[in-house]
Amino acid sequence: MTAPTTPPPNPGLPSEAKSEILTRIRGALAQHPPERVEVDRTYRRERQEGTDVVGVFADRLADYDATVRYIRTGDMIAAADDLLALAGIRRIAVPNLDRRLSWLAATGVELVVDDPPLSDTQLEDIGAVATGCALAIAETGTIVLDTGPDQGRRALTLLPDYHLCVVRADQVVGTVPEAVARLDPTRPQTWISGPSATVDIEMVRVAGVHGPRTLHVLVLG
Repeated sequence: MTAPTTPPPNPGLPSEAKSEILTRIRGALAQHPPERVEVDRTYRRERQEGTDVVGVFADRLADYDATVRYIRTGDMIAAADDLLALAGIRRIAVPNLDRRLSWLAATGVELVVDDPPLSDTQLEDIGAVATGCALAIAETGTIVLDTGPDQGRRALTLLPDYHLCVVRADQVVGTVPEAVARLDPTRPQTWISGPSATVDIEMVRVAGVHGPRTLHVLVLG
């Protein structure tokens, strides 16, 4: 019996052909250098003055089938307990017990701190995470995380199906340009626009593809 042969690795484009292509491109650009294009930056960067950005943010989240609760500081524990019970959550991962998350210890669920970092298998087994956020965008209903102390590493929020996120009202901005201006571009960012979803050719919405299948948001006013 003849032993199966391993197919040779794909050599890709021969180096001579690559050189020829690049030479032709450089020649064409030398003869017809591209014109400098000025990008119009006069587009609207902020929502109209007087807009209830928190209200708009909540409406957008509702469009994504996320659950939003407006709360005061004294109502945080009861509201979190209610949402966690609604989702059937008994254990939840947290980045740490930073002062902005320490109150979760008073809820009726077991907190699993991501220190040392939980494995992917452990995160999938727990299936739930609670965090704060860097900011939120009203116009798109987006929550932005940038691995801050109350958010943790990216895997912590990308793997679990359930995400409880606390958003302070003063963290909600009106538009994407406002958000980009506030964010540090050197920090790793995760942008969540409702439960993650994809759409196939039949336009069937599938949640939980690359983010939370269930998103519960506490807006702290």
